[in-house]
Amino acid sequence: MILDPDVLGYYERGGELTRLRHGRNRLEFLRTRDVLRRTLPPAPARVLDVGGGTGVHAEWLAEEGYEVELIDPVPLHVREASALPGVTSRLGDARDLPVPDGEADVALLLGPLYHLPDRADRLRALSEARRAVRPGGLVAVAFISRYAALHDSVYHGYLIREEQRAAEYHAMETGVMISPRAEGFRGYLHDPDEIVGEFADAGLPEPRRYGLEGAFWLYGDVDDWLDDDERRELLLDAARRLESEPSLLGVSGHLLAVTTVWARPSAAPAPRPAAT
Repeated sequence: MILDPDVLGYYERGGELTRLRHGRNRLEFLRTRDVLRRTLPPAPARVLDVGGGTGVHAEWLAEEGYEVELIDPVPLHVREASALPGVTSRLGDARDLPVPDGEADVALLLGPLYHLPDRADRLRALSEARRAVRPGGLVAVAFISRYAALHDSVYHGYLIREEQRAAEYHAMETGVMISPRAEGFRGYLHDPDEIVGEFADAGLPEPRRYGLEGAFWLYGDVDDWLDDDERRELLLDAARRLESEPSLLGVSGHLLAVTTVWARPSAAPAPRPAAT
């Protein structure tokens, strides 16, 4: 198992313990859960939560009756997730999953592709997800939008900093984001159309793509909407109605791509993972 030591350090400092539970990041969590609830097979089904962090999604999946195994390369995440009722967890790498062929009904990759700037590594992770699910099983993968860093920088006012501006413009051109603000955060940001090509090259059927937050994550009062039960449901419904509009996909901070695997892999396996 190989993980960039800077990325490992970033997550070992505990940033994922609360990220999706507070502030406007709750919109990402709620919309991910919303899409998954509409696309997953009914419980009980076996779900591999690959790169599942501290178990923010594994927790509700287990509560709703799914059999959940979380696999993550960060020891802190595995320890936190192992304490959740109904969730098993172990160390592992998305590019070399420690599971037999066709073991799962669902493979979730809700974070691993964020940190794989090498396309061969991303294809390997997608191919492993394909291998791990049974015929008729589901693969769901999360991506950071190519334009998310620039949008976020304007939202927070960081764009006035030359170093930050240069990093974000570089990310827009190449997809590779090395943040001057978040020490150790090295990410890969996807153009929405790029997702389709990577699925195809990994032997996966063309996915349905969902823009999770739409433009709503950029609204200054989004926290107020999320804090109010009635307004929150209105916001989620509005985002649902726009989620697959092609012209708006890149505006979302995050995207989810979901596909069904109808046949066992027949091609030769992708190259083994390289160090990142």
